[in-house]
Amino acid sequence: MVPSPSKNTETGETTVPPAEIRAIPVRHYGRYLAALVVLAVLVLFVKALASADLQWSALGEFLFDDQVLEGAKNTLLVSILAMVMGLVLGIVLAVMRMSKNPVTSSVAWGYIWFFRGTPVYVQLLLWFNLGLIFPVLNLGPIYKNEMTDVMTPFMAALLGLGLNEAAYMAEICRAGIQSVDEGQTEASQALGMTSAQNMRRIVLPQAMKVIVPPTGNEFINLLKTSSLCAVVMFEELLRKAQNIGNTSGSVVELLLVATVWYLAITTVFSIGQYYLERRYARGTSRQLPDTPWQKVRRNLFTWHDRRPAREGEHA
Repeated sequence: MVPSPSKNTETGETTVPPAEIRAIPVRHYGRYLAALVVLAVLVLFVKALASADLQWSALGEFLFDDQVLEGAKNTLLVSILAMVMGLVLGIVLAVMRMSKNPVTSSVAWGYIWFFRGTPVYVQLLLWFNLGLIFPVLNLGPIYKNEMTDVMTPFMAALLGLGLNEAAYMAEICRAGIQSVDEGQTEASQALGMTSAQNMRRIVLPQAMKVIVPPTGNEFINLLKTSSLCAVVMFEELLRKAQNIGNTSGSVVELLLVATVWYLAITTVFSIGQYYLERRYARGTSRQLPDTPWQKVRRNLFTWHDRRPAREGEHA
């Protein structure tokens, strides 16, 4: 549409306004092709599942079975306790690693080297078979008992996961502590704070924005790694599902039940991790990222506001 000219009444000059600008979107044919390929793969996958010899009714039958629920509870219990143990011990090891004392720093380095260098599977087996080399746990007048009574499947799973997690958390905490500028420590010392007060009040609160994201990832990974505890006879989710599957004959179906529960648990904690990261980003980000509900609202209710604005319109 050609704009009509207008005449200025004061000067008598005739001016022609600029033509209307129409934005032509760029065609992304590669995106369309990629979307078609992905949809085709999804259709093939759904067809393969539909033709598979699976008893889909068994999923609904055993999804909320008492034994499966007990296994999920045991998985959550050992994972949370192991993460608490790993976090507390990891902070201690990180401080020891950065200490100027050569003995404490060397011991912390040796601990991290050993537990990061050996598989969790091997560590679980070592703890579970500790009674073969130490038949009696003798702590003098404090405690004395048979090792087989002390090293239960739950204790072997907790020590195997918690002590291994401490080695990784030590490196995460050390990276977070070292991310704080040294000037913060010098300022706290100038105010008369001790090293412990500086660590508790100045360094750790600022290091949390670096520590929280990988810690959340470690916990999600720990939830999945807890499935290895089946090797030490601990009745967690996977072992419960395997026991039911072997007795009922629905082996693959019960593995899918365990898969659904693992996905549900990790999804819940992933959402919690997102909001925790968002909270600690308040002091560093000018604009916080949208929550999942805010993203859904924006995509569903404001899609029509994202069209290209024409000249003369307010964006």
